[in-house]
Amino acid sequence: MKSDFAMVLSCLLFAASALAAPAPWYLWRSQLDGQVFCAQTPLGAAWQRVGGPYRDARCENAGVPGK
Repeated sequence: MKSDFAMVLSCLLFAASALAAPAPWYLWRSQLDGQVFCAQTPLGAAWQRVGGPYRDARCENAGVPGK
């Protein structure tokens, strides 16, 4: 009985992850030296988000991935 529940639960989790879209990319600027970097997640306390969202890792195509 427990193995059936585990199997159903794992199938549901797998199906839900198949519907997930990739995370958007953002432009980040260093508050220390002004360098600009493209990343999906915050780079730390000294970085400020200045642009986005973008669909690609070069921060060239504006928009949210998967839409």
